[in-house]
Amino acid sequence: MLNPELLQSFLAVAETKSFTLAAQRLGLRQSTVSQHIKRLEEALRRHLFARDTHSVAPTPDGDALVDFARRVLDANERIDRFFAGSELRGRMRFGASEDFVLSGLQDVLADFAQRHPSVDLELTVGLSGILYERFDSGELDVIFVKRRAGDTRGEIAWREQLVWVGRPGIRPDPQLPLSLVLYPPPSISRALALEALAQAGRTWRAACTSGSLSGLCAAARAGLGVAPHSARLIPPGLVALPSSRFLPELGEIEFVVIGPGQHHRIASALTAMILRNADRLQKPQPG
Repeated sequence: MLNPELLQSFLAVAETKSFTLAAQRLGLRQSTVSQHIKRLEEALRRHLFARDTHSVAPTPDGDALVDFARRVLDANERIDRFFAGSELRGRMRFGASEDFVLSGLQDVLADFAQRHPSVDLELTVGLSGILYERFDSGELDVIFVKRRAGDTRGEIAWREQLVWVGRPGIRPDPQLPLSLVLYPPPSISRALALEALAQAGRTWRAACTSGSLSGLCAAARAGLGVAPHSARLIPPGLVALPSSRFLPELGEIEFVVIGPGQHHRIASALTAMILRNADRLQKPQPG
């Protein structure tokens, strides 16, 4: 029998690709997470992660274990829920970043609704910056967003690169202002992109501004301009563009889940569901 605590640490490292971020997600010391992985590898007699000074990635055996680990933890949760005899009931106002419109979020929320049929889930989709404002004003209970600069709240789902995306074959003219397809303020990706362009001394113009991902995708697919976007959630029909002195690197972003804390059982259950299914959320669905 494998200790569920070890499997929780394993999944956290596999999903965040970082021992540091895994420890932050679980509220543990990094050394504790490392010890958990060591014990799990010893128990299975397999190396589960390939490590170097810059990255952590699952080995083939580690990839194979991800699904098994998730099933074990899901089964444990069902057992606890059954014998606790207290079904979750109430309303959950959940805000999700526009980035997840074309991701696996719909399937994860369907699973949550099936497991907790007495929870009235209300979904709001919007820009991360606006969702922060609505959470802080008490209008939302849990939000799943890009981390806002200087805001340390929340549990990290994963960290990744912000990249330029555009229509396949698009080649922005370096002699002209860069045509951009952007969310309106207070978009976090917009702010990061404009800051990077300013630091690079690159002029730009807004070719399209839209508050919806579908609107941005349509404009970018039409070749109206390029857009800053999550590297792992690139919509169909768009591709990542290589960085250059005319397309400066945009740096990293973090996706986080922010809620009211462990005392709120429904929020805790939804947060756990999202974090356990981080890999499913990073797979864009056909648009």
